[in-house]
Amino acid sequence: MTRTLLLAALALLAALPAQAQYKVIGPDGKVTYTDRPPTEQPGAAAPVRGATAAAGPASNAPPVPAELRSVVQRFPVVLYSAPDCAPCDSARTLLRQRGIPLTERQVQTTDDLPALERATGSRSVPTMMVGTQTAAGFADAQWNNLLDLAGYPRESRLPRGYVHAPATPLVARQAPAVPGSARTPETTPAPAPEASPEPAPAASGIRF
Repeated sequence: MTRTLLLAALALLAALPAQAQYKVIGPDGKVTYTDRPPTEQPGAAAPVRGATAAAGPASNAPPVPAELRSVVQRFPVVLYSAPDCAPCDSARTLLRQRGIPLTERQVQTTDDLPALERATGSRSVPTMMVGTQTAAGFADAQWNNLLDLAGYPRESRLPRGYVHAPATPLVARQAPAVPGSARTPETTPAPAPEASPEPAPAASGIRF
């Protein structure tokens, strides 16, 4: 009897689809096998022993829901801001409340304005770019309309705990040199040549 049960179990495992990775036990006790992990279905899921999940690209970026991936790829959002800028803070708050995955570039000095103009066609902050479309100066109605046209949802779809990347300088700058770091090593002055002793006077005592 035991041997018969063992053979039946082996036959069941052999009949599993090649791509099955999860065993799902439903609330009615029914067992099913699938290659997709259940999300909101009740029941316990466990990987099928011996199955190997499909390898995906390794990334340290925060996960973006599937419904946002296509719009983010087609119409990436870049916020150009500046320190101590109240309208920039309002613009950032709007984008984060809507759950917009964004890149923030910061204008730090007036020397950065030419680079801002080359990137956006404007010298105003905050400026938002959605794909190739530009909105210079913060106006919530205009910014929301542009995001709506791009296909971004009105309410955040980002997962709980999503961390937005910090702002980065628009123009990279080199760290100032430390005083004395490039100074050449001090050299010890060469000793002065020793004075030659004066010749002794002739025996006659006559000196010229």
